[in-house]
Amino acid sequence: MIARGLFSTSHPVLAHVIPIRRCNLSCAYCNEYDNHSKPVPLETMYRRLDRLAALGTTIITISGGEPLLHPDLDEIVSHIRRHGMIAGMITNGYLLTAARVNRLNRAGLEHMQISIDNVLPDEVSKKSLKVLDRKLQILAENADFHVNINSVVGGGIRDPRDALAVGRRAMELGFTSTVGIIHDTSGQLQPLGQAEREVYLAMRALEKRSYAQINYFQDNIAQGRENGWRCRAGARYLYVCENGLVHYCSQQRGYPAKPLLEYTREDLRREYRTAKSCAPRCTVACAHQVSYLDFWRGKQHLAPTAVEAPPLVQIGSR
Repeated sequence: MIARGLFSTSHPVLAHVIPIRRCNLSCAYCNEYDNHSKPVPLETMYRRLDRLAALGTTIITISGGEPLLHPDLDEIVSHIRRHGMIAGMITNGYLLTAARVNRLNRAGLEHMQISIDNVLPDEVSKKSLKVLDRKLQILAENADFHVNINSVVGGGIRDPRDALAVGRRAMELGFTSTVGIIHDTSGQLQPLGQAEREVYLAMRALEKRSYAQINYFQDNIAQGRENGWRCRAGARYLYVCENGLVHYCSQQRGYPAKPLLEYTREDLRREYRTAKSCAPRCTVACAHQVSYLDFWRGKQHLAPTAVEAPPLVQIGSR
């Protein structure tokens, strides 16, 4: 993946696809779900995945909403793998059983991330270690795919020390562990308090070296500092919503908002060169990480207004 990404800038490295917007939870800080949307039909998902493959996409991450609510999730994963693309998933983990994990094994899933926000559930988040620990044990016993547990600080989490408890438990079970900083409702920087910064630094010390290297942008965020970088969203990173539109990311839905089936290499080239006004205070990790491949090349000189498209739309919380 890295070698191909360094050799060529003309293909997406990572695409997030949303097969269902509905979620079985309602975490207070999340603006990426609803409680009523129907799953995207399987044939429609196939066409979108075929288009991403035609554009040369390397990794597909299935997200939501809660992807495990989609009745044809295994077929979606299998279709990704038939194209030779890497298949990952972000889930809250609530619906995992041993049988469900083994079905994902057979489908060819290669990576799963679960974010656990606290030790005990509260009004902010039900994604707690107390509730999910048995699910983690099931994964440890059955999963053939890599599992990463992402603990979080900021965003109203009551006790930042919970992140350490989550991270240590993840490592006990043989998973990797990372720490994230919860953004505001538009994906933007909110500085951490002193106690949160101390926990963040302790968590960073637990991370494997490879993860620490691709998450270093968060060091500035923890200190309330902006990052100087070239966001390649819309080019190297695509966010494809349930309606099949390409957006910069989950927090900047509304631009370019072009149907994936009509997305071309010219669109990739344009967005590669387009500077994003939201970039300096962005906390969206996947956009940062993918852009590392090109931080040293490809100056951006276009503004989003250089093409006939609506301005950036920052979505609010639900």
